[in-house]
Amino acid sequence: MSKVLITGVAGFIGFHLANKLIDEGYEVIGIDNINDYYDVNLKLARLKELDITSTDFQENKEYSGKITFVKLDLQDLEGMKSLFKKYEFSYVVNLAAQAGVRYSLINPHSYVDNNITGFLNVLECCRAYPVKHLVFASSSSVYGLSEQVPFQEDNSTDHPLAMYAASKKANEMMAHSYAHLYDIPSTGLRFFTVYGPWGRPDMALYIFTKAITEDKEFDIYNDGDMSRDFTYVDDIVESIKRLIPLAPQRDNPKFNVQVPKPSKSSAPYQIFNIGNNSPVALMDFVHAIEKALKKKGKKVFKPIQPGDVTSTYANVESLFNYIDFKPETSIEDGIDKFVEFYLKYHGINE
Repeated sequence: MSKVLITGVAGFIGFHLANKLIDEGYEVIGIDNINDYYDVNLKLARLKELDITSTDFQENKEYSGKITFVKLDLQDLEGMKSLFKKYEFSYVVNLAAQAGVRYSLINPHSYVDNNITGFLNVLECCRAYPVKHLVFASSSSVYGLSEQVPFQEDNSTDHPLAMYAASKKANEMMAHSYAHLYDIPSTGLRFFTVYGPWGRPDMALYIFTKAITEDKEFDIYNDGDMSRDFTYVDDIVESIKRLIPLAPQRDNPKFNVQVPKPSKSSAPYQIFNIGNNSPVALMDFVHAIEKALKKKGKKVFKPIQPGDVTSTYANVESLFNYIDFKPETSIEDGIDKFVEFYLKYHGINE
């Protein structure tokens, strides 16, 4: 069995990916620092679904279940090197990060520590203990001020609007330099508004659902005039699963040094959008939640917030051609599945 390291395995996408790769026959080793950026109990519940049961995880200690879990922070370089040395990973999927656009306005240093220093340590470990493929999470937020929609991987990403986006742009550049210098095959994925069961409490779907079920007001920014390329989590992990064994090669014939494109390189490096290719108006999204809950929400309309963009829309043709898969879950089906999860998790009777 090929060994795969998933960083951020107690997180939303990491948890779902672990389940998918287990089903595919991979040996999964997952790490997470289980920080308190959002409710730790949700992270522990995800781990429990993977048969990793504890209420007091110890640093660098291994726990066995459906996966091998180690509580470990990416900033712990020696701990990371020990892990890489022991397991000799074939593949690494780096999903651990400090998330959240708005939180980056409050605590920008966290994004440097976790997303830049932490990712540098992942790259250093892949350098010291070579892997067949490093897949790492970037974000649609790197497109920043660009209004050239649908976003294509070769669009400009030089104008990020918040430290979160800037840190993800930095990750792409760091990965390219290591791919060039040390032949680390690397693929960056620009995620577009992932949603679904077990999602984070700071995400719009969770916030809106919670407010509606509790009969409380919730904010709608830019007076509702926004759209997002909402992408269901099962489609995301299916894409990652297909991508893992397809490492980029050096000297890509599609890379022209005279007219270089950001998404390709002469190094073993590539960037893909990973989205639904079908943006949904924010108010349609809210109405779908109301329909699933059979209840109207108390909406409060407010101006756009610093760091927000009005629209995201992914061109996913490049990834679709590469892995022969395109996201296919409708927004109605995806929201219904999330609401079903939410009500069950919180013990709410419909």
